[in-house]
Amino acid sequence: MTLLTLSNVSLAYGHHPLLKHVDFQIEPGERVCLIGRNGTGKSTLFRVINKDAQADDGEIWRQDTLRISHLEQEVPTDASSTVYEIVALGLGKLGQILSDYHNAIHHIEGDEEVSLDKLSDLQHQIEVLDGWNSNQKIDSVLSRLTLPADKRLADCSGGVRRRVMLGQALVSEPDLLLLDEPTNHMDLSAITWLEEFLLTFKGALIFITHDRTFLRHLATRIIELDRGTLTSYPGNYDFYLQKKEELLEIETRANAKFDKKLAEEETWIRKGIKARRTRNEGRVRALQTLRKERSQRIESQGKVNLGVESGDISGKRVADLQHVSFNYNNHCIIRDFSTRIIRGDRIGIIGPNGSGKSTLLKIILGNLQPDNGKVIMGTKLQLAYFDQQRGQLDLEKTVRENIGEGRDFIDIKGHSRHVISYLRDFLFPPERIDSPVKTLSGGERNRLLLAKIFTRPANMMVFDEPTNDLDVDTLELLEDLLVDYDGTLLLVSHDRAFLDNVVTSTLVFEGDGHIGEYVGGYEDSVRQIKNKSALNKKPDTTKIQAESRDAIKKPARKNKLTYKQKIELESLPGKIETQEQEKAQLEQQIAQNEFYQQDKETITSTLKKLEDLKNSLQQAYDRWEHLDGYEV
Repeated sequence: MTLLTLSNVSLAYGHHPLLKHVDFQIEPGERVCLIGRNGTGKSTLFRVINKDAQADDGEIWRQDTLRISHLEQEVPTDASSTVYEIVALGLGKLGQILSDYHNAIHHIEGDEEVSLDKLSDLQHQIEVLDGWNSNQKIDSVLSRLTLPADKRLADCSGGVRRRVMLGQALVSEPDLLLLDEPTNHMDLSAITWLEEFLLTFKGALIFITHDRTFLRHLATRIIELDRGTLTSYPGNYDFYLQKKEELLEIETRANAKFDKKLAEEETWIRKGIKARRTRNEGRVRALQTLRKERSQRIESQGKVNLGVESGDISGKRVADLQHVSFNYNNHCIIRDFSTRIIRGDRIGIIGPNGSGKSTLLKIILGNLQPDNGKVIMGTKLQLAYFDQQRGQLDLEKTVRENIGEGRDFIDIKGHSRHVISYLRDFLFPPERIDSPVKTLSGGERNRLLLAKIFTRPANMMVFDEPTNDLDVDTLELLEDLLVDYDGTLLLVSHDRAFLDNVVTSTLVFEGDGHIGEYVGGYEDSVRQIKNKSALNKKPDTTKIQAESRDAIKKPARKNKLTYKQKIELESLPGKIETQEQEKAQLEQQIAQNEFYQQDKETITSTLKKLEDLKNSLQQAYDRWEHLDGYEV
């Protein structure tokens, strides 16, 4: 049964239409991804669905018992409320009563004076509202999300805060869950956990995300909000990309045909008085209609025009880290780490929130001194640094002032360009360039920071979480730019697809200050870490042989072994042991950094040999199990 239906819904702010005659419905169990450029109105559509905003026109039908929960994009920075209190707010008034009761009980356990009358009154209110089951729901959500009930929200990391707000959304057991950029500020392990959790969620889900891997793993349908129009694409993200390209081509051809017709009619009307004769009045009215239709057309926003000048060639050695260690508050962040960064390296830095990724960048750039070891920087370095805190932007100054720094013209790749013209490349219209930066959205601030750092040539680019708040289109354009960039790149990101498509090696924070180096992108590092872990688990050949002897002594079952089968059974443990050792050696060989620096034929041949060996081992184990069922 349909949960929600939007029919002919429209909403505009001033003369800017965000929703134009939108039709949409969602069924139970669907996982729908809402995509669109920054500023198109995706969050506004969520607020309309959740009754936080009123549509100008149209009808919205909701199932009578429909429960909707909304996880907003911005995470609150509440300084005093505990995790329990924030999660309980998802239950409204009852949640506040349960929070008061929870705190009262907590104070009693802490030997603080609490009015027994107050405690009794809270218990009575909970009983009247039949709230004890809801209290169990809060405890269950806290347990499922592994949240510290009595910790203040202000003391939690960004990833934990996202889980807290998700807990608030889930505690009411919603039929429809709205998630606005749920992976922002989450590290890779938290994102993977969230994916697995949402795959088991029983209700319907509509989510907004820029994380293409997250999108591909979850979405059963994609809807796009573009220039006020909502279009539905059944199937996965790749199907959407294909259909979207086809629709844009059709739109381009139709607009070109329309513009040609309009130009012909404009030429005709300019010929003079003949056009205004009675017999031509219909044609004049048709031209007026064409003009009105053209004036109402909303053009596609276009794409960001990204470009960076590589600058002069740096020295071959960019940075040399020798036995670097760094501690913070008696906690080891980096332990005895050595590496060499060579000109042209494209390195991804991966790790949990708070593990030290930004600290490592600051040490490499010389902004932070290590406790032990040394960092030797190369020569002729021209640096472009994208700071995730956007510290290079002055929030009180305007967009123009942040780029031009008091000038109307700036030098870009050796050519003088007007600030307004340059900002248009980053989708800032003239009416926005004198707006204070503090009024911009997160995505607009990221675009502005990109515009600022690209004004100068750079042979080394350092990006610390550049993908947060960027729409998918801009993200893919940035990805293309970095793929073609011939300088040195250091990239901190939690976007798995972005890492896989851009970097050629990774530094992974593995805990206790240890940093592992791996060839390839994110998926390559995951596989190599698994292989390295498998090497530490040697096969227990003694157990295999003992189990084999026990199997031979087992009582009769169905059939008796022939002499040939008996010999085969006795030889299988030795065969399995040999193959296990060979498999371990191959996996150790593949786990080495140098393995992927060989020619493609050698790499392919070795990987195929390992795959064949795994199949042979599985057949040996299956044969052993089969013969073990016979009487000796």
